[in-house]
Order: sequence, then structure tokens, then C-alpha cells
Amino acid sequence: MPCGFIGKIVDIDLSREKISFMHIDEDIMQKWFGGRGLGVYILWRELGHIWEEIDPLGEENILLLLTGPLTGYYPGMKIVIMGKSPESNGVVGSAISTEIGIELKAAGYDGIIIRGKAEKPKYIVIHDETIEILDATKFWGMAGKDLLINLMKEAYDKIIKAENRKGKPKEPGIIYIGPAGEQKVRFAAVMSKWTHAAGYGGYGAVMGSKNLKAIVVKGTGPLPKIYDLQKYKEMLREIYKKIFENVTFRSWGTGAGAFRVGAVTSSEPIKNWQEEWHNNWEISVANFEARCWIKRFWGDYGCPVTCMKISYIGHGKYKGALTDAPDYELAAYLGTNLGIFEPEKIVYLSWLVDEYGLDGINTGNILGFVAELYERGIISENDLGGIRPIWGDVDAFAELIKMIVYRKNLGNILAEGIYRASKIISKIKNQDVMRYAVHVKGIGVGAHGVRSKLDYTGPLSYTVSVQGGDHTSVAALPAVSPTGELKAIFDDSAVICMFTSWLGFDTLMEFTRAITGWNIDTEKWTRKIGLRILHMQRILLLLGGPDEYWDPRMDDDNPPRFYEPLPTGPYMGKKITKEEVEKLKKQYYEEVGYDQNGVPKEEYLRKLGIEDAIGALKRIKSRLGI
Repeated sequence: MPCGFIGKIVDIDLSREKISFMHIDEDIMQKWFGGRGLGVYILWRELGHIWEEIDPLGEENILLLLTGPLTGYYPGMKIVIMGKSPESNGVVGSAISTEIGIELKAAGYDGIIIRGKAEKPKYIVIHDETIEILDATKFWGMAGKDLLINLMKEAYDKIIKAENRKGKPKEPGIIYIGPAGEQKVRFAAVMSKWTHAAGYGGYGAVMGSKNLKAIVVKGTGPLPKIYDLQKYKEMLREIYKKIFENVTFRSWGTGAGAFRVGAVTSSEPIKNWQEEWHNNWEISVANFEARCWIKRFWGDYGCPVTCMKISYIGHGKYKGALTDAPDYELAAYLGTNLGIFEPEKIVYLSWLVDEYGLDGINTGNILGFVAELYERGIISENDLGGIRPIWGDVDAFAELIKMIVYRKNLGNILAEGIYRASKIISKIKNQDVMRYAVHVKGIGVGAHGVRSKLDYTGPLSYTVSVQGGDHTSVAALPAVSPTGELKAIFDDSAVICMFTSWLGFDTLMEFTRAITGWNIDTEKWTRKIGLRILHMQRILLLLGGPDEYWDPRMDDDNPPRFYEPLPTGPYMGKKITKEEVEKLKKQYYEEVGYDQNGVPKEEYLRKLGIEDAIGALKRIKSRLGI
């Protein structure tokens, strides 16, 4: 009997309303691990032979919700959501904090596959062996708050009645989409618990394209058995002890970076990355805490970090806005990036993003892009239905968010995401606006700049990442080491939270052995398992299609803005150069097993045991003309 996983995935075809099961053997789990790794394997097996033809927002795409071997055992409760990304046309392992992962395992499943498209809006309820596809017509159009109140009541009541016992079971886990997903905004998020989001990848749009409003899961069984229970208990106690010692992070979370990343490391987006330095104390986490926070410690099941906080605006113009701290990424992208520093206004925009079900990072990214185009006179208020997106005008940006969500006026183009929108606008305005689009392979970069070289990101971080602008999965040198992408791939495959997995990679390997009994260590992960996942994900990214393709000779690069010198602050004048990026890329390619053009080498695929992908290399090279 396997340890740490079940080997069974719920397979739901919405087109036929058919429910079946996919069984995963232990040798496949050892080879692909779970979460992101298993998702890459399933996507390759199911769609790899026709990848270029698959429309991410078409019926043929599949959506995956996957746990990992450490889900439910290691602190930090997440699930990974995957499919062909409508942003990059590759694959993004998009992790979201939610109890749905442990509920799935307790129900007897490692994950869910969603196929096809329902004729009308549906939601799914999984309660142990009972799996139902239910009508969601009355919930379609609802934003976060109303949906959670109404749909959760209906689903929870069904579960309570089915349990038929004294007392109530704990409420189920849920993921869902807001209006942005319904309208197939390419950077729509999959949401949970109102303020949690799987943003990168645009999988909210994939759910919307399938007419799937939500998935609710309740499991009442035990988790899979543990290989070495005594070792697990010993390690868990030590892990909790070390995490509890990180008092500053537990108290303030990532929101503490809203001042520091700008003022100290000069790497925070300001006015669409035209600057990266500020010393405005108003955005200090102390002001968020004093003026907005109503709950200081908030976390998901079993999380000792509780880095999330709850903010509420109880008076004034923005009364009623309720969201998380917000975290650093949203404080930066919906704050400094838009010339906004007041906590209440940032909380308000974060609330809107959560309500509509948008990826806050890519939303803030494209709002900044629009504001700069307006500032430069490239677009006008006539293009925007009368909106004047001036830096710092929170009400204008709020209206622009709504315009994007409901695809009105220029919002219909902006809803296509930063890369596609910039191409379309360039054509309409007969001038190149791509220089103002801060993205890598269709995905807006995280709120960590590279020009000062003082953040954890550097000149190489985004350029070659298989997840484009994703700041949680950046590349690093040495490439074949438990850092950078290979560390991120482990977190997303295990499936655990990066904010609890910093205790050393050897510790993570020891913990994995205690749970699974697998013969795994740091060397095996970096040289075999993690590298295998990376190469397969890279192949799917380069296959791309059907509307956009990436040429690594041109697209393995930073946004043009990152080559401009920093204009202000103590590091004024600092920049990165094309020459140093090309040098680092060459080293990365060689170390990781790509050829000089950035395409995985055939001999590496054989070495990694994925020879069946060699044919895909030929398709990639044929398209690139190499």
C-alpha cells in the first residue's frame, strides 16, 4: 500500500456529465512526484501530441487540481491548479492556499481532472464517494462574497444532511471563480476563501470556459498512511519550533515589504516600473496594521506561519472593503505601481480584485501599462469610456478594473492580458507599445525588480523561467541545485507552501522519506526528478500555440524596461545589460541541459527517462527553423 498518496484521481467530463477515475501507479508518482510534476505528466500524456492545436479556452483543454505527497502532513495547506495556460500557452503550476487539498485526500483522492464544457453553469460537490455535478445557473454572475454566502450554504447543507449525525462537520473546502473567470479574462484567478488566489496562469478563465463556477470538497476519512510515523512526529515538532521562531514574518507577513522593497532594495514597481525606489512611510505595514487590520493572525489548516492578515475599511468612501493584509505583491502592484500609497485605497483595490476573481499581480501590471500609455498620450479617455487613469487616482483604476472584467470599451482588449493587449494596441495606434509591457512570455513579472541586484531576483530570474514572469518560480545559478526553479518545482509538486519550506532542502528530503518511504535525496531530486519536470514543462512552453509561440532566442529575455537605468534613489543609474544576461543565459542553458538556442537536448531527455518527448523537440525545432 502506498504512503503519502492514494493513487486515485477523480476524472469528470462536463460535456457528458460522466464521472470516472484515473489510477496512478506508485512508479509514476515516484517519477513525477505529485502536484506540478504530476500535472505536467498528465498534460503531456493527454494533450502533448496535439499541444499546438489546443486552445486554452477551448473545450479540449483540461483543468487539473492536484495534491502532493506532503499535502496534509507538512505545514502549509495548498493545492496546485494546472492546465494549458491562456496567458503563456504553456503550463503554470499555480498554487493556492486552501483546505480543499486535505479534504480531497480525506475523501480518498489525490486530485481532480476536469474535461469538456458544461452546457450551462455547473458546480461540483465531492463528499467522500459521492460526487455530484449540480446546476449553478443561479450563482453565475455572483462575485466572491455573495457566492461564498449562497453557494457554500447550499453545498454545506447537503453535506450536513448526508452526514446525518449529531453536530456539524467542519465546513468543506472550496475553489471558485468570479465574474472575471466567467468573462474569460485571460488573467482571471481561481479563488478560495475570498482572498486566496491561484493567479498566475489564468486558470480562472479556463474554469469559466468550461462553465464551471465552483468545486466543493468534504472528506471524512483518514489521510493515507505514513511510512515512518515516529520520525514524522519528531520532525514535525522540530519544524514547527523553528517556524514559530520567525516572529517578524509571522507578525507582519509579506506586507512588511511594501516599504522596505522600495526604500531599501530599490526593486519595487512604481508607475509601471518607471521607477523602483520610494521612501514613502505611509505605505509602511505599521499603517496597514493600525488603520486597517481587524485580525492579525490568519492561516489555513495546520499553518504555523499565519502570515495572512485581514483588513477592513469600516468608514469613509471605501467602507465595506474586506481583504487580506494585503500581501506585498498586491500592495506593490495595486499600490506603488499605480502611484498609490494610502493603505485604505490599496485595501479597496485589493478587495475589488478579490471580489471579481482577478490575479492581482497581472491586474496591477496591466493597469500600470494603461496609465503610462495615457500619460504618454498614446491612448485617450475616449478609448477608455471617459476614464482618466492618472497616477494615484484610485477611483479611476477601480472603474478600469470593472471595464476589464466586463470587457467594455478598451477593457475587451485589456482582458486579453498584457502581451496580447500590447500587440493589438500597437497595431491600432500604429506605434510600438510593447516597450511599456512588463512581462515575460505573456505573464506580468512579480513585484521584484532586477536592476538594483539587491532583491532575491537577478538578471536571469525571469528570462528563462518555465513560468515566465512568475516571481515564485525564478531561475538561478547554479541551475542544477536545490535553489531557483528546482526548489520551486519541489514546493509545487510536494504540494507545500514556500513560506514554511525554507528550513533546508536536506530536511525536506528527510521529511519526504519519512512520509513516503521513497529512496530520495537532494541529489536525486536535482539531477533526476526536478530536472525531468523542468524539461517537460519547458517543452510544453516551447510547443505553445495556437495563437502565440515563443522563440527562446528572442523571448528568453527581460522586459525592455529592465534595461533602462534606475532613475531615482540611492542606486540611481544602476541597470542590467543585454551582454550580462546573454552570458548568464548561456551558462544556464549549458548547466540545465538546453542547447545554444534554449531547446532541451535530446540526450538529456533520454537521460531523464522522457524519450517519448523527443518527437516534440523535432516539432519545436522545425517551427524555429533550427
